Amino acid sequence: MLYVIEGYDGTDVLAARLAARPAHLARLTALRDEGRLVLAGPCPAIDSEDPGPAGFSGSVVIAEFASLEAAQDWAAADPYVDAGVYVRTEVRPFRKVLP
Repeated sequence: MLYVIEGYDGTDVLAARLAARPAHLARLTALRDEGRLVLAGPCPAIDSEDPGPAGFSGSVVIAEFASLEAAQDWAAADPYVDAGVYVRTEVRPFRKVLP
């Protein structure tokens, strides 16, 4: 089943986000290579493709997992969690309709 994982950034975490980004992307690349990743990306903190020093408000990942618990475990092990970038994460089932 698909699950949407939303991570919410704390304040003043851009440097920590940038430092943890390679490890974060490696996990997403593994999901992609396994054919389980639907989409992933950050949410700019301002209305801009490149928010610069404003940074990001969080991220969204939609991917396939065996269960809600498996998706929650995966989200809890994210390098952004370990680095203190995400102050909270939410994981919910997702049903793709389009496209």
